[in-house]
Amino acid sequence: MARRWRDCVRFVPRLVALGMTAYPKTSALMARGTAFLGSEYAILCGAMSWVSERSLVSAISNAGGFGVIACGAMTPELLDAEIAATRGLTDKPFGVNLITMHPQLFDLIEVCGRHRVGHVVLAGGIPPKGSVEAIKAFDAKVIVFAPTLALAKKLLRSGGDALVIEGMEAGGHIGPVSTSVLAQEFLPELAADHLVFVAGGIGRGEAIAGYLEMGAVGVQLGTRFACAKESIAHPAFKAAFFRANARDAVASVQVDPRLPVIPVRALKNKGTEAFTAKQLEVARALDEDGIAMAEAQLQIEHYWAGALRRAVIDGDVEGGSLMAGQSVGMVKSEEPVADIIAQLMAQSEVALGRR
Repeated sequence: MARRWRDCVRFVPRLVALGMTAYPKTSALMARGTAFLGSEYAILCGAMSWVSERSLVSAISNAGGFGVIACGAMTPELLDAEIAATRGLTDKPFGVNLITMHPQLFDLIEVCGRHRVGHVVLAGGIPPKGSVEAIKAFDAKVIVFAPTLALAKKLLRSGGDALVIEGMEAGGHIGPVSTSVLAQEFLPELAADHLVFVAGGIGRGEAIAGYLEMGAVGVQLGTRFACAKESIAHPAFKAAFFRANARDAVASVQVDPRLPVIPVRALKNKGTEAFTAKQLEVARALDEDGIAMAEAQLQIEHYWAGALRRAVIDGDVEGGSLMAGQSVGMVKSEEPVADIIAQLMAQSEVALGRR
């Protein structure tokens, strides 16, 4: 099988030179997704804070995928600089992922508008009133997430142009349902009339082929790109991924039912235990200091941003957060983004050719 996709990749330059599609079956199933994104392949990169920045985002877009800047906890000034820097590295389309609970969300949307960003992803919760309209005011497309079919339909009726369904196998913030179950529930209901991308636990092209055949217009991957050659992640961070297997990527535990804590999947380390202690600290603040629930949730998000930075940028793989999906076991070495995308597309094409 490995030889077959390598043979396929080898002939890609010749096919392109002849004006032919390198992956005709996969490209045909991705056609609605690529038309929407404006990219060659309907493969989005998940927004990984500190990882999905100018270097990786531009590399993915330049390789034919669709890079997405992870705004995370950035200020409007930082996002402004990041978008400008990314534009300096690619002339291909890319998007920006904004967290709906960010206290400066509308200022961040304004920054996207000034740069004429074509696609904005709203993640982390239900978009607040007016946010979708503010994005559409500068003719950008809105991509939304939804954990339930009912909410998905509501968000699509309310202006969402495309939907990402992400299963619990993903890294970072996760929901309670697996990708395969979400795909079976959402795609038969939505795929005919809406653009649906599937995410969570995807590490090979065979899985991409399966979801495309079910009606998805594309996929989103994060973990598979986290250790790409173009990723600025610390060598120690990447080495931790190379050593890990699927069962090492575990979900965090909620210690106080009052705290609106969304579980996070990451490689188990001392930082996992530190998060439990952080939740207890915030819970005490609720009891003793009377802080608002929104402030409590924001403290949790700031914790994750700091812990992730310690791992990704500083290489603290013991105390930092090694956010990773269960597909981490398929990440074995540092590879150029272009090679990763070519592998995924070739694997999908071979799989579809066997049908």
